[in-house]
Amino acid sequence: MARTVLSMAGKSASIVAKQLVHTPRNTKDDGQFKTWKPLAPTLRQRRMASRKDLHKGGPVRELTVAKRRTGGRNNTGRITCRHRGGGMKRRIRLVDFRRTEPGPQQVVRLEYDPGRTAHIALLKHMETGKLSYILAPSKLKPGAVVQSYMRVTFDEKTKAAPGGVAPEEETHVTEAEAIASLFRSKAELDAELTSKVVVETGNCMPLKMIPIGTKIHNIGLHPFGRGQLVRSAGASAQLLYTASTGLAQIKLMSGEVRRIPVDACATIGQVSNPHHKHESLGSAGSRRRRGWRPTVRGTAMNTHDHPHGGGRGKSKGNKHPRSPWGKLAKGGKTRPKTNPLVVRGRPRR
Repeated sequence: MARTVLSMAGKSASIVAKQLVHTPRNTKDDGQFKTWKPLAPTLRQRRMASRKDLHKGGPVRELTVAKRRTGGRNNTGRITCRHRGGGMKRRIRLVDFRRTEPGPQQVVRLEYDPGRTAHIALLKHMETGKLSYILAPSKLKPGAVVQSYMRVTFDEKTKAAPGGVAPEEETHVTEAEAIASLFRSKAELDAELTSKVVVETGNCMPLKMIPIGTKIHNIGLHPFGRGQLVRSAGASAQLLYTASTGLAQIKLMSGEVRRIPVDACATIGQVSNPHHKHESLGSAGSRRRRGWRPTVRGTAMNTHDHPHGGGRGKSKGNKHPRSPWGKLAKGGKTRPKTNPLVVRGRPRR
């Protein structure tokens, strides 16, 4: 009985200690970073990006699905991905990377997403009331209105094509104008659509409608497909060249210049949470709560466990750095062929 009381007292003391650590008087948030008073050794170096402007509650339940963890094991139970396991429970936020919903959408709030380094924004369609999540661009505030021109572009082209004029519009078109519309080039149609597009932060549109030199993110790799490039915190790319047809050229943050179809989607602006790269967890426990297990150095293993293992002291056996499976870890060639869409590769060391 006494042992049970002592254990309960110990648990209550630890809970109180955690509450004291996270009280406002023991933390400092200047809008860029949140730091802690060194009440414990692990808090001395801890520094996290500020989240004071984010929503304090949970996500929209209908826009999430449960995340089932595997602990790095495959269907046979063998470890295929090392250093994974444990961590807090999570729910996957269903982020809209395609942005095909036309019409104005208002930003309801900004939220934290445990599944990515960037923040997400909850949008509400101003006509239908439909809710959706998107990657939050930097400097996007609640109450702002964003819009996607991906579906509008496709619909306008269909209407402007020969034989695609809507019935209610046929009465307002003269015979001379109808004949002239048959010989309009695709470049003229795209120029007319571009004049109707608003290039503002958070708006999504094809690459051919974006002015050269604009910062963009959430870039697709296929025409009218989902965004796949430039989605992490603080990332952005620059549009170097575009046209009405063919391939556009973008410059990534790594310095690589790559060709992308001009009908692929892109969102204006830089991804939110640019201070993420300066974060410091400060303790091994913070790493474990994120689902990561410890990493053991190869030189600390036995000979049959790693190519660097065995020997006396810190010796690697006069071998170049290798992975546990014997492949060169630094400087070795891993790509059998180059990507033809890469105009200029990233600078190498």
